[in-house]
Amino acid sequence: MDWFENKDFSKITKSLVEVALIAGDILKSGYRSKYKISKKEGKHNLVTEYDLLSEKTIISYINKKFEDHSILCEEEGEFEKKSEYKWIIDPLDGTVNFAHDIPMFAVSLAVTKKDEIISAVTFHPLINELFVAEKSKGAFLNGEKLSVTQTKKLDDAFLTTGFPYNLHENPNQCQDRFLNILKLGLPIRRIGVASLDLAYIAAGRFDIFWETGLGSWDCAAGILLIEEAGGRVTHYDGSKVILKNKNAIVASNKHLHDEFLKFLNKV
Repeated sequence: MDWFENKDFSKITKSLVEVALIAGDILKSGYRSKYKISKKEGKHNLVTEYDLLSEKTIISYINKKFEDHSILCEEEGEFEKKSEYKWIIDPLDGTVNFAHDIPMFAVSLAVTKKDEIISAVTFHPLINELFVAEKSKGAFLNGEKLSVTQTKKLDDAFLTTGFPYNLHENPNQCQDRFLNILKLGLPIRRIGVASLDLAYIAAGRFDIFWETGLGSWDCAAGILLIEEAGGRVTHYDGSKVILKNKNAIVASNKHLHDEFLKFLNKV
């Protein structure tokens, strides 16, 4: 990743990249190997020993380099400290894919300052795609500046979505909205990795993404990537995203956002 050394990024962003690459190597070493898989609170909400090893490694790194920073992580929860900075960690986004030998997963990390996302990294280790963003400095993929699509007609849009692991408990939370979008007759993909869905919006690969039930660790990095690439991310009601326990978000290239929200919310 020589390109990264030549960018004028902050110490925090450079550290995000460094630890994401370390965590990515851990995931690569574990992919398609024998490991323990357990279930969390949901029927298909899996965790592997590599989720835990990746997260433990990232937490240890933060505590050594930024010992006063708070941490929010998917597996271990929250470590609050008296700092205006907080690291938001998804050590393995796409665990179900990983556990079934599907080569689509990522490490996704972000840092907030006073609750504003200031740095973000999403790393797809199997194909070495490193997405990096810093507030007011742009978004990049392996050194190339990112820009969202310029698609202006909803009829031409390429969509991606996901479903919460506990969908079976309340299928109506997704069903009606999904049917509304199906009626548009647009191509839709479901890759099973929200952080990559969002990174791919920033990279101009998709035009629109929507999903409910996302943890902050699923979407924090992607939000900054998209905004720095010229896109827009909101809650389903069109309001600015304020990260919370469960987030329902729409991300787009801006041009299609309001029109898509109208169809999504016809319930």
